[in-house]
Amino acid sequence: MRKHLLSVDDLSVDDIATIFATAAEMHDVQRREVKKLPALRGRTVINLFFEDSTRTRSSFEIAGKWLSADTINITGKGSSASKGESLRDTVLTITAMGVDALVMRHSASGAAQQVAQWVDASVINAGDGTHEHPSQALLDAYTLQRTLGTLEGRRVLLVGDLTHSRVFRSNVKCLTRLGAEVTVVAPPTLMPSGVDAWSREAGFATSYDLDEALPKADAVMMLRVQRERMSGGFFPSAREYTVGYGLTRDRLAVLGPDVPICHPGPMNRGLEIAADAADAAQSLVLDQVSSGLAVRMSILYHLLAGEGAS
Repeated sequence: MRKHLLSVDDLSVDDIATIFATAAEMHDVQRREVKKLPALRGRTVINLFFEDSTRTRSSFEIAGKWLSADTINITGKGSSASKGESLRDTVLTITAMGVDALVMRHSASGAAQQVAQWVDASVINAGDGTHEHPSQALLDAYTLQRTLGTLEGRRVLLVGDLTHSRVFRSNVKCLTRLGAEVTVVAPPTLMPSGVDAWSREAGFATSYDLDEALPKADAVMMLRVQRERMSGGFFPSAREYTVGYGLTRDRLAVLGPDVPICHPGPMNRGLEIAADAADAAQSLVLDQVSSGLAVRMSILYHLLAGEGAS
């Protein structure tokens, strides 16, 4: 792997396979009574989050600690940024303390890329605006691959608020790179501008009709409606969105019992996904959380353990 993880574009198919192989080993650590490895002893990892997070921040924190790194959480509200300090001064101040890695989430697209040019530490993009969230895409693909056996030729639906979703952008890149046949489904108002040209270039399909696409799916990933990023009326009402694009009880019945259901979380139950679907036997929502810890342990290991580490 390179020094940073800013985008799925930074990874080759071999890189992804290596991350997954190590993640499988890290998954075994979760079953141990003592969940501790010495791989990153003496390393310092800072989780710098300017946006709220539960799963990503917690899993990176636990991943660092289980690998014996010194892990520290800093939030935008708890840092000097809340006093008006610039992002550049904030990250330079932190890295001047000798940290080895910054795991960063920021509301501005491209923020992680910019920070990587300013600091010597490794930078892991934990979500930048509506751009990318590479570790989420890796854990989603890892979860689906463990369930389906392979992603080659598998038909995966990504459904929901695509306009505001960085998870969608990273997942399209990662899943298609691993051979999946991806179809993205959304209402016209939540389909990203220029998606037709991008889909032709990247090799994925687009649809506005969930009921037409659903019966053909080998896996379905529902995406959160990000109302906090919406400044206008992207759909008439929550009920109309659910009727048109929610994974309802009726649509759940259309899926085969072996078709996995994913959601990166947090879920708006009753809006984009019904409780019956979220809690169904084929739901992988909690598997994604468990896999996320293993994948993030693998990412930290490959970035920080050094060449030849065992």
